[in-house]
Amino acid sequence: MSIITTGHPHAHPHGGHLVDLLVPPERATELKKCALSWPDWQLTRRQMCDLELLACGGFSPLKGFLAKDDYLAVCESMRLADGTLWPIPVTLDVGEEIAARAGSVGTVALRDATGTLLAVLHMTQAWVPDLHAEAMAVFGTTDTSHPGVEHLLRHSNSWYISGELEVLQHPRHLDSLSHRHTPAQLRAEFARRGWIRVVAFQTRNPMHRAHQQLTLRASLAEDANLLIHPVVGVTKPGDIDPQTRVRCYEAILPSYPEDRVMLSLLPLAMRMGGPREALWHAIIRKNYGATHFIVGRDHAGPGLKPDGLPFYDPYEAQELLSKHRTELGVEIVPFKQMVYLADSGRYVPEDEAPRGARTLSISGTEVRRRLAMGLELPPWFSPPEIVAELRRSYPAKLEGALERM
Repeated sequence: MSIITTGHPHAHPHGGHLVDLLVPPERATELKKCALSWPDWQLTRRQMCDLELLACGGFSPLKGFLAKDDYLAVCESMRLADGTLWPIPVTLDVGEEIAARAGSVGTVALRDATGTLLAVLHMTQAWVPDLHAEAMAVFGTTDTSHPGVEHLLRHSNSWYISGELEVLQHPRHLDSLSHRHTPAQLRAEFARRGWIRVVAFQTRNPMHRAHQQLTLRASLAEDANLLIHPVVGVTKPGDIDPQTRVRCYEAILPSYPEDRVMLSLLPLAMRMGGPREALWHAIIRKNYGATHFIVGRDHAGPGLKPDGLPFYDPYEAQELLSKHRTELGVEIVPFKQMVYLADSGRYVPEDEAPRGARTLSISGTEVRRRLAMGLELPPWFSPPEIVAELRRSYPAKLEGALERM
């Protein structure tokens, strides 16, 4: 199934067009002058990520932060008010004073931490959301040990605002520029390479041997080229920093066939929303030109509750995406957790492990614990080039462990 239109890289692969909210230079100049008299809102890191993906079309078909009818529909049914599948609210939360000032003026200037004007919002709606109801609808819980719930209930501002969004420039990045692409740029690159089938892999962790084997299997099984598409926006608190992770991704690239793999960074603010978020990830990757999307065990899940039970069933995300696969327009590639067969020295999906076989695995949470405690990352788990990159960021913590390997 091809969704790459080689003649027109901006065309949406399923008949629509990518949203592009950037205004022409003359309009940007006009807005900068007008913005001097408008109230300012300094965007949070999460809001910066959302603005970037709205502006470049990563969140197509959204043309701005959700209006109230779309917000309520998404919470209730995972759809916009017009019925379009969209599972995660993308909203702009501001303080009461800004909501009031923007309401009287009609427009608010959206700036980054340096004061640079990134966008303006011509406000048409402002409302106080029921955040507990949103948490229950989107995350299935109001337990603040869930990082998405904790952020929503403890760090969100009290008002949501919406309206026409005009973007003057994308948020600026100073790192890994060669690996950053808009959806249009990535589609154009696929077309240039002659890639018709592209399987995208989502991650917020360094890639170790299990990820390498999983992605190789998926690429071969689907006869597709591989897009390693990690999130480098906001992830779960305590995650390994993006700069370290990017070095790990670069280090593992040579282990793939050179002409079959590409690394691109996704400036997404994750909500850790489990099944709903997995559906969201698939829609986003379709916008970036992928034809296939890998969905693993507990995809986008936040880990365990304090009582040791999971927030979501391990394969609930796969079930939800399978239910919507026709409407999604992207093929779902489900994978079981990869385990290491200690006696034969190879990785297989857990359902392919022979009965009684001695299997080993280490979770992302356990990796972070081992880094924090200075414990070993064994060679069967992670290639030496990945351990070396982790050592650059955690030298004191890993030094003793590396000497024991």
